[in-house]
Amino acid sequence: MTANAQTSQTGAVTTVYDVTGMTCGHCEGAVKSEISELPGVSSVEAVAATGKVTVVSAAPLDEAAVRAAVDEAGYELVGEAA
Repeated sequence: MTANAQTSQTGAVTTVYDVTGMTCGHCEGAVKSEISELPGVSSVEAVAATGKVTVVSAAPLDEAAVRAAVDEAGYELVGEAA
């Protein structure tokens, strides 16, 4: 699913985060798995090459909750991408 298709969901909020430490597909999967467990999250796309993690949720997420999920996966959330 492309970013454009994700943003077309009615009422959905798309947030892009910068995450450091991801180097491969396994890293992407670990981050996606942990963030996907947060309430309201409908999709997660992680790209190790850019360090970008795009999250689509029903409402804005608490950054502390996203940070905790990324930490649980073994990586570091830098913050929302500019």
